[in-house]
Amino acid sequence: MKKTILIIVLLMVIAAGFFGLRFYNKYYGNNVGKDGYVLIPHGATFTQIIDSIQPYVKSKESFKAVAEDKNLDKYFRPGRYHFKSGTGNTNLVNMIKAGNQTANTFRIGDFGDVYQMLGKVAKKTEIDSLKFVNGLNTIAKEKGYSNAEDLKKYFFIDTYNFFWTVTPQEFFKKFEDQYTDFWNAERKQKEQQSGLSREQVYALASIVYKESGGKKDEMRTIAGLYLNRYKKGMKLQSDPTVIYAINKQTNFSQPIKRVLYKHLTTPSPYNTYANAGIPPGPICIVDKNSVDAVLNAENNNYIFMCADPARLGYHKFTDNAAEHAINAKAYQDWLNSKNIK
Repeated sequence: MKKTILIIVLLMVIAAGFFGLRFYNKYYGNNVGKDGYVLIPHGATFTQIIDSIQPYVKSKESFKAVAEDKNLDKYFRPGRYHFKSGTGNTNLVNMIKAGNQTANTFRIGDFGDVYQMLGKVAKKTEIDSLKFVNGLNTIAKEKGYSNAEDLKKYFFIDTYNFFWTVTPQEFFKKFEDQYTDFWNAERKQKEQQSGLSREQVYALASIVYKESGGKKDEMRTIAGLYLNRYKKGMKLQSDPTVIYAINKQTNFSQPIKRVLYKHLTTPSPYNTYANAGIPPGPICIVDKNSVDAVLNAENNNYIFMCADPARLGYHKFTDNAAEHAINAKAYQDWLNSKNIK
């Protein structure tokens, strides 16, 4: 009798262990067969969710069973979810129900046009580029501007994190807050002392950024040079403004490697060879360093600058026209030697 009871108990333990292991594997055992990101859009059906996760799980059936048991078919949050190796169904389902999505990384570069930037950004969001553009255009008009291009000053070159489900309003709010924080009392005072408007500061900062190639160590020198020319009533004569003028006319489809004399007469309010003064707006999205360079411009006497072929990416500065002519010829000769046209 005791032996029979012992056998029964043993069988019950084995059965409990067997079903317990099945339960554990179903709910908590690793069910991720391949690391990756699952995109679940707004309005997705339960079937669409299951289809989306199928490439990443070992057992679609076990995930579906746990998902139904935990009411994922009735409640979920859209997003971009990271399916990591070693994760069980329960944690996967809880992640989607809680909306614990993984942010995307966006690099905002020196885009010449806000619409260029939005086209790149929208590729990493749920919303298509047209809706994103329309959203920013609406925001611009609410602020009294013509369109999203007038919002260029709100953006800074940097790397940012946003969720795949970000809306145009949420996207812009991040930059608007950053813009507000940047323009603290100290910078506003320096802006007032400069005698420049906010638009002029950004326009000049964009020229400084393009001329310096984004390198901080020459920015204040370049800013001082262009302020000297501006205050003397001289045309700024900045090559990047000519390139921008051409790009605007060709929708940025015609790359310019070398500014030629024929380009200098390009009709555009941004062309600083054809027009005196500071352009009506920035020729690119800028970084914080270039704005600070304008607000803290170097006090120098330079009015000429020319790329230095001996130090690529850097310039030779002078206040002497004859010396500048020598520098310019040396650079033109270098371009010719490299067959850059």
